[in-house]
Amino acid sequence: MKPKILSWNVRGLNSPNKRLRVKNLIRDWKADIICLQETKLKHVDRSIIRSLWSCVYAGWASLPSKGASGGIIVMWDKRVIELVEESIGEFVVACSFKSLEDGFGWGFAGIYGPNNDNHRKLLWDEIAGLCSWWEGPWCIGGDFNTTRFSSERSGDSNTGSAMTDFSALIFELDLLDLPLGGGDYTWSNGRAWSHVDRFIVSPSWETHFPTLCQKRLPRLCSDHFPLMLDCGGLHEGRKYFKFENMWLKTEGFLDKIRSWWSSYQILDTPSFVLAGKLKALKNDLKTWNIETFGNLNDQRCTLFQELQCFEDKETTWALTADEKERKTVVIAELEKITLLEEISCRQKSRALWLKEGDKCTKFFHRVANSHRRTNAIEVLHSNRRIISNRTAIKEHIVLFYDQLLKEQHSWRPKVDGLSSTLSMQQVQRG
Repeated sequence: MKPKILSWNVRGLNSPNKRLRVKNLIRDWKADIICLQETKLKHVDRSIIRSLWSCVYAGWASLPSKGASGGIIVMWDKRVIELVEESIGEFVVACSFKSLEDGFGWGFAGIYGPNNDNHRKLLWDEIAGLCSWWEGPWCIGGDFNTTRFSSERSGDSNTGSAMTDFSALIFELDLLDLPLGGGDYTWSNGRAWSHVDRFIVSPSWETHFPTLCQKRLPRLCSDHFPLMLDCGGLHEGRKYFKFENMWLKTEGFLDKIRSWWSSYQILDTPSFVLAGKLKALKNDLKTWNIETFGNLNDQRCTLFQELQCFEDKETTWALTADEKERKTVVIAELEKITLLEEISCRQKSRALWLKEGDKCTKFFHRVANSHRRTNAIEVLHSNRRIISNRTAIKEHIVLFYDQLLKEQHSWRPKVDGLSSTLSMQQVQRG
């Protein structure tokens, strides 16, 4: 189960009509965990939760408002996650969860940041304390009431101390600030814009949900845009063919390429022959890759199980000569597969400044996941129109390049009737 987490500064929930509108939106967005900030509610009970969310299996934790400002509600679907522990702070509602499907344990913190710089330092201390108290994967989201960079707010080029402290906190806790899809800003009053709402996650949480995606939803009944963190939100299209550097580690690979290339018999113009041979070579390489390598992860798991059997057997009695020889082969195959996986991950991450054998596979995965999120097209803006449907995005891109590359003029200059002063020998010498 890949949960969907909604974060939204709703700017008050005291009005029953406002709660009804929020409830209808939450139903449409189909989130599994919901964090609402600036509720302005001094007391939250089951009737308030039912007026906000139609899920009958909802659990919740809340931070009451201080006067007419503040307040946080975190709600979750008990069919998806189980609450292990909760902590209510000054500016944070933190919950330790366990996923019911796979038992994955992680922490979530809903944030509503203060406007005062001195109070912000208390918020940073509170977040740092939670991350050290509950060791493990973390997802932190909400309205931080500050930006990280001056470019995240309109009409202000100054970098304040709050921005510097916020970025320092993310760096010191080794957290990832996820890119925002669907727009650059999360708050606006019609005159100014800023990016004050966001999700930040730990590397281990991102590793568990490698296709997570942060999206900005349409803004209704608040001056803040809702944010959806979809843990299965990246839609991967058809994978294109690419040459794998790990193939070069296979003995006789270049000879096999030469053999295939010379076996292709295509008669036509040189450019057509080259294109045809490359296409045939691509198909042969795909088939050979499946037959030779298959799924490296499955092979590694199988070899690990076989090695474990030898290790268990060796503790009770001595291995036979054949078993010792097989164990040596298994260890050699495991080392080979580990190297091939590292080469493949290194190529996908494009971190070519690292040498092969540095054993940075986890780092490579993180970089590759970051590239995948950065390159993903979740939303398109065209003529003041927002396109979010996957099929509509594909059709719009095809139409755009069709118009861009289409010839605007059907007439071309012709060379009919032109006389050449070059002799045949001069043409051949070229």
